[in-house]
Amino acid sequence: MVRLSRHRDIRTQALSLSQGYPALLAEAERVSSIVASGEHGRRRAGQGETFWQYRNYQTTDAASQIDWRRSARGDQIFVRDNEWEAANSVYLWPDTRAGMNWGSDKSLPTKADRGRVLSLAIANLLMKAGERCALVGLQDRARSGRVGYERLAETMMRGGIDESALEADIPAHSRFIIASDFLEPVDLWRKRLSRLSGRPVTGILLQIIDPAEESFPFKGRLNMQAPSGGRKFLLGRAETAREEYQKRLAEHNKRIANTAARLGWTLIRHRTDDPATTALNALYQNLSGQT
Repeated sequence: MVRLSRHRDIRTQALSLSQGYPALLAEAERVSSIVASGEHGRRRAGQGETFWQYRNYQTTDAASQIDWRRSARGDQIFVRDNEWEAANSVYLWPDTRAGMNWGSDKSLPTKADRGRVLSLAIANLLMKAGERCALVGLQDRARSGRVGYERLAETMMRGGIDESALEADIPAHSRFIIASDFLEPVDLWRKRLSRLSGRPVTGILLQIIDPAEESFPFKGRLNMQAPSGGRKFLLGRAETAREEYQKRLAEHNKRIANTAARLGWTLIRHRTDDPATTALNALYQNLSGQT
């Protein structure tokens, strides 16, 4: 019951955050010669599976495009157009692993919950505008519209997403939003992002950090343990390690940022003690081409 209430609260926050924004249109990517110039997100004809409209046959149309059943109803020949489903759908990977399920204060959300809220909020904006979104590794195809959003939200709340999802076959030229703390070794993230970039796939790294992970405010004896029951160690005087810890964290974050930049990804940093709207604004501006 408690878990259901928390999940409902996350969805409520996501919907609340997205209120007041204009319909979000992801910036067009010139993925191939069939993609017309202009803003992506408007429904258009293309190589999709979803019916869009009938139109009159033109001499440039292939015979396979003719809808013979519809044409038999009258004297005109009709072509069946499908909705444009080019591959720059938006795929989401909100990190829900053990290291993300932590908050330094009861007044703060866990990193995982903030990642879920922001993922749902940006998906709501995208899908209301006709964009397609999916949870990578948990959904077989990207969908749009209110029904698609409801399915995405239900899927997100039903189960966690592990790192193996990042190895899924993502359609080329898709956009990707990864919400994580990115505290794993840089080489590991470089390998993951290089694989995605090679498809090619580009997107946003949303780095979510608890304020205590930056300030390291601890004092005295401190027992520490890696996530999921990993290695334990004891700090006799935690404050003496603060300077070295902050130095290493800053270097790690710098390397993550450099890796993202070299591979063409955008890095957005967000602390859980900041309003969630600040991160949503940054995501919105990036996807709509305002930055």
